[in-house]
Amino acid sequence: MKRNRFTDEQIVAALRDAEATTVVAAARKHGVAEQTMYRWRQRFAGMEVSDVRELKRLKDENTRLKKLLAERDLEVEVMKEIQAKKW
Repeated sequence: MKRNRFTDEQIVAALRDAEATTVVAAARKHGVAEQTMYRWRQRFAGMEVSDVRELKRLKDENTRLKKLLAERDLEVEVMKEIQAKKW
């Protein structure tokens, strides 16, 4: 899995620099491509560090819940197959 090079705090700081100056200057300062700055802006527009952390926490929780639901659905399907074979 790809490891992020920048933390959420660094991304938000880079976006603040881009708002204060130009995107090109902020991209050079932080050592990223200009397109990366635009991608970050699209993804984290107007968010604070705490908002980004909360978004990441919610995404992780959503992933965990989806996995639990998939496992439960699989168990139900197996139980139905077992029940159908007994009769």
